[in-house]
Amino acid sequence: MLVDGKNYEGIWLDEDDPAVVKVINQQKLPFSFEISDLRCVEDAWQAIREMVVRGAPLIGVTGAYGMYLATLEINAYTNVPDHLSNAARYLISSRPTAVNLSLSVNYVLKKLLNNIHSKNLSRIALTAARETAEKEKNLCREIGIHGLKLIEDLSKEKEGEPVNILTHCNAGWLACIDYGTALAPVYFAHDRGIPVHVWVDETRPVNQGARLTAWELGKKGVPYTLIPDNTGGYLMQKGMVDVVIVGSDRTSSTGDVVNKIGTYLKALAAHDTNIPFYAAVPSTSIDMQITDAYSEVIIEERPPEEVTMIKGIEDGEMHQVRICPENTIAANWGFDITPARLVTGLITEKGIIRANSEDIKNLFSD
Repeated sequence: MLVDGKNYEGIWLDEDDPAVVKVINQQKLPFSFEISDLRCVEDAWQAIREMVVRGAPLIGVTGAYGMYLATLEINAYTNVPDHLSNAARYLISSRPTAVNLSLSVNYVLKKLLNNIHSKNLSRIALTAARETAEKEKNLCREIGIHGLKLIEDLSKEKEGEPVNILTHCNAGWLACIDYGTALAPVYFAHDRGIPVHVWVDETRPVNQGARLTAWELGKKGVPYTLIPDNTGGYLMQKGMVDVVIVGSDRTSSTGDVVNKIGTYLKALAAHDTNIPFYAAVPSTSIDMQITDAYSEVIIEERPPEEVTMIKGIEDGEMHQVRICPENTIAANWGFDITPARLVTGLITEKGIIRANSEDIKNLFSD
């Protein structure tokens, strides 16, 4: 993704200091573009927990790089297997809902434990972390290719009029190292010259849509309109939405989609107005061990301050202000569950499938 003429990914190793992992600080966007340094496991944990990095694929890769940083903390007195296992558990604890995090961290951990007596553990960990990053990028690119067909078909139906796509939260390149999941087909369509327009949910309480998706689309030159979260249903009733495409933090083996809070309401509105609702899901976000998302997935509860306070910029400086009476009790669940019956299809790296156990098993039996 180009940012002011320079290509960036969401995470990378410092070219001048291999003990430093660099990430784009998403807490600062869109008001300033800043790079943060991760130098230890604690830094990686904090970056994930505080949403300096966010998005299921990216937090997974950040966890993988966290395991690399863990190897740099080893000294002559370290019980290496215990140190690495503890680091893995700690990193996974940073955010509980997205499955990519545990998948990527455990991938690196397994590589390290299988080579526990090697003198090159850091090199092994770095190679494995880079593998997870490349895998996520490739999956997102393939999702973009398959999702492009949906937008092409809609464009033909509309005889070249702009295809109106509604999305929720940020499932673009910031969330996924590069390309994105839900936004990958949009970027591919835009590059093909297909007229598209994106309705961007603000995505309270942290405003990932207003801050991040709007910023991404603007940098890419994709036309978009920012809307309050509760506007989507009205737009669908008015025929102003052609398709809804969202991401997924964890999709069950039966097709239920766990995504940013508010996704379920968009699916309900789309179902009621006969508008297709798709989730863009890499296989790394499909949890084949989960059959009942409602009872088996931990829904993250985040700090109430994210609801009671809001950040903005004035005169070039960041400010945080209260939007409710003092001592207000606030609840802040980060995700909800959209049942498979409301999902038109899953856009995966292997193609578009129905959101059911049979199709998922047939495509991802490996």
